[in-house]
Amino acid sequence: MNNQTPLGPIVPVLPSQDIARDLAWYKEKTGFEQVFADSMYAVLQRNGLYLHLQWHADTPEDPLLGGSVIRIVTRDVRAVFEEFVKRGTVAPDKLIPQTAWGTSEFGFYDLNRNAIFILEILS
Repeated sequence: MNNQTPLGPIVPVLPSQDIARDLAWYKEKTGFEQVFADSMYAVLQRNGLYLHLQWHADTPEDPLLGGSVIRIVTRDVRAVFEEFVKRGTVAPDKLIPQTAWGTSEFGFYDLNRNAIFILEILS
């Protein structure tokens, strides 16, 4: 069926144990800037890409559920990788220049063990 309504970009909402701590980490380690924040929820932005953080108590009733994974596509993974090496986000040996599935990528964990991958699709 070709008459589907187009969808906009996906905005991931990642669990957080400490919104203020995580806002500072994302700014320093990834360059994402705060758009909105309170003690329970935050919105971050970088070049039109948005991430949201939502506080969880990490209890059986309100699990943190770390282990979320997001993949962010870029046109120049090497430039982003070099920036993140300078920021201390990743080690200089973590870039995978060509994967079996046709990407060049690197990944890291935030302070809540959410995995974040930055990748370029190779043609």
